[in-house]
Amino acid sequence: MSSYDLIVIGAGPGGYVCAIRAAQLGLKTAVIEGRGTLGGTCLNVGCIPSKALLHASHMFHEAGHNFEKMGLMGEEPSVDWTIMQSYKAETVETNTKGIEFLFKKNKIDWIKGWAEITAPGKVKVGEDSYETKNIVIATGSEPSPLKGVEIDNAGGVIVDSTGALTLPKLPKTMIVIGAGVIGLELGSVYARLGAEVTVIEYLDAVTPGMDAEVQKQFQKILGKQGMKFVLGAAVQSATMTDGTAKVTYKLRKDDSEQTAEADVVLLATGRRPYIEGLGLDKAGVELTDRGQVKIDDHWATSVKGIYAIGDAVPGPMLAHKAEDEGMAVAEIIAGKAGHVNYDVIPSVIYTSPEVASVGLTEAAAKETGRKVKTGKFPFLGNARAKAMFQGDGFVKIVADAETDRILGCHIIGPNAGEMIHEICVAMEFGASAEDVALTCHAHPTTSEAVREAALALGDGPIHV
Repeated sequence: MSSYDLIVIGAGPGGYVCAIRAAQLGLKTAVIEGRGTLGGTCLNVGCIPSKALLHASHMFHEAGHNFEKMGLMGEEPSVDWTIMQSYKAETVETNTKGIEFLFKKNKIDWIKGWAEITAPGKVKVGEDSYETKNIVIATGSEPSPLKGVEIDNAGGVIVDSTGALTLPKLPKTMIVIGAGVIGLELGSVYARLGAEVTVIEYLDAVTPGMDAEVQKQFQKILGKQGMKFVLGAAVQSATMTDGTAKVTYKLRKDDSEQTAEADVVLLATGRRPYIEGLGLDKAGVELTDRGQVKIDDHWATSVKGIYAIGDAVPGPMLAHKAEDEGMAVAEIIAGKAGHVNYDVIPSVIYTSPEVASVGLTEAAAKETGRKVKTGKFPFLGNARAKAMFQGDGFVKIVADAETDRILGCHIIGPNAGEMIHEICVAMEFGASAEDVALTCHAHPTTSEAVREAALALGDGPIHV
């Protein structure tokens, strides 16, 4: 029977990062993964393939709408869906092969198959058993189901986020159930490629939990791009007849029942932990009321020597959050002091424009009882953004009115996903808005908008 210092179950961003860090710290490490390639949902059917399609569809949109404005003349391109799918697949393969290389480099064993924890320190894969001093559950998540909506990814008509990445053909019409990150990103892909996209959301705003001003502006911009929204609507069912899907929903304001039809329906109402078949009940691992693995402040479960991270535990379901937890728990197992600052976990929506945020929203900051101030700067006042035809959106910084300490930042605009990290670093060091305002930013860059928003918290921005 093979024996290890650590066995990680799951090779997604949390799992493979945890394994690499553990190996770097001298632990004999193995990863159990049943998928044929490493990288988990993120690299195979999530973050990476969706970003490939987002990039390709954005380039197509730019060619059709902005190239001529810049003097780039020529016939408008058409979409070859087969080639675009190949490009996406090559992108995925490059990244998953890269994880395989890192495993070999760090002498990490990949045990292929599905894991079952039979007892503390014992894991079974098929007919083989393994012993280990420590186990880390990093099994990720799967799309959440919705009553009345039967998913058939192979059929390509009523699909979840996985099926939406490999549709057999481009739809002319699409209904997206759910106005969260996944629904808006994938809906944006198909809208750019020519589909009429309608988003149905139970709540009264898109991107639940985000800053209210960002929500309003985001919906307005996506509306200009052709996406339609039905908010405050509870989906009752999605059925397929003769290759077409019909969605039935009730408007919450008057309980009236409505129907809509489309070539494709995408269910994007969130995700849930994937822990089926792990044997957690037999091992004595406790779960929360929401079906997540229950952990303490050091990612330890109710069973000694078993830890859990990522989408399987409470908190935002973000790949980089899982990575941070993976590194931290590896360090704890190795006898070091692992730590994650959950107050500084950025989130990004990779539409065009991008949306990025970190820390508290204005409303959440006010709920803490402290005095709050905000500084805002529109990209319409940013020279670089206007040169790229991306003057929509703004940067908004939330700060403590008494100490000037930055509490959060919310950006909707070009390069938002890159610019947010300046504020992440500032928050990690407990910086004030004035610290950012007094820091020289290169010109012309979109990052200048962050400095201007910080200036707006003081005597005022320069370029508005």
